[in-house]
Amino acid sequence: MSINQMSYAYGASKSSIREIAAYGSARKAEIGAENVFDFSLGNPSVPAPDAVRDSIGHALTLPAVSLHGYTPAAGLPQARKAVADSLNRRFGTGYAPADLYLTCGAAGSLSIVFNAIVERDAACEVAVVAPYFPEYKVFIENAGAKCVEVLADPATFQIDVAAMAAAINEHTVAVLIDSPNNPVGSVYSQQNLEDLAAVLREKSATYGHTIYLVSDEPYRELAYGVEVPWVPSIYDATIVCYSYSKSLSLPGERIGWILVPNTNPDHDSLVFAVAGSGRKLGFVCAPALFQRVLIDCVDVPTNLDAYVRNREALLSGLSELGYEYIEPQGAFYLWMKALEPDENAFFERCKKLELLPVPSESFGCHGWVRLGYCVSYETIVNSMPAWKKLKESYAQ
Repeated sequence: MSINQMSYAYGASKSSIREIAAYGSARKAEIGAENVFDFSLGNPSVPAPDAVRDSIGHALTLPAVSLHGYTPAAGLPQARKAVADSLNRRFGTGYAPADLYLTCGAAGSLSIVFNAIVERDAACEVAVVAPYFPEYKVFIENAGAKCVEVLADPATFQIDVAAMAAAINEHTVAVLIDSPNNPVGSVYSQQNLEDLAAVLREKSATYGHTIYLVSDEPYRELAYGVEVPWVPSIYDATIVCYSYSKSLSLPGERIGWILVPNTNPDHDSLVFAVAGSGRKLGFVCAPALFQRVLIDCVDVPTNLDAYVRNREALLSGLSELGYEYIEPQGAFYLWMKALEPDENAFFERCKKLELLPVPSESFGCHGWVRLGYCVSYETIVNSMPAWKKLKESYAQ
């Protein structure tokens, strides 16, 4: 029997986030959903906009062959044009449809990008800002690179530029960032990104090859009173990965894109490498129905009302109880300090009260938990007595 050991290891270890979510589902079946306070999964609680439903209804009137047939590998020209035009309106850029490659969500985007820029036999490294979404490591290692974790500034959770500079070496092919950040909710400032860009230019010159900045942006539209800088305007050698999972509440439909900006110095080669990587990985095309939805809905605004309400309720409730946290600027997660150094032991005490956050070990650091507030408002309000009991248990 021949089994790929890397694949076996990933399957055997599984995702702690989904393991906790599965446990939560089982507990809800046992004791009632209203008695379980599951903050584990980043599954949007806001329904998709009506415009999405209307677009699907219109698409279903098309001939079946047109609706369900293959599209070009890079996506329908009309859909790529719609995205390019939207970006140009928003950011004052001059992107063309050919700069875009439609994908099966951000996971597809990142997997394609890393397979496009990593040479398997060249000891390549990709640096990530920790804490980070745990699947990043899977995507990077599957492409044949080493995932190098660089802790964020512990006070602000902005990028620690000095630490990143120290981590970059001749093997570094890219730095991966996401802003707004999962799991912290921080938004990297213009100055922070400019400082990082200066380091990447210097290191690229030192080592004689381009170091790419891969910007994963599924939470771009989920920001609370702060600007999310457009990264390609700060660093030319940027590649942007995007998903409509959060902005249009379509996580199960797997639709997103890769942008290779026309300002990227390796643009022409990267466009071919991205296309070849998609072919190599078997991404025949992004979901055809939802490519058509993008044509109609690319500029539909994200409804933040429920997340704003949930955010305020969670922050005020936990603050009154004396919990410490990083105030989220974006996304729909709260990064909360565990009440003891061992976040896994803290999680076990949470479980006894049916509280289900995610321990920070999953995200590459220690001493914290992530709470997703993309849940019902009632879940947040009704969880407060349990959070109070948990706090009191540590005072005994």
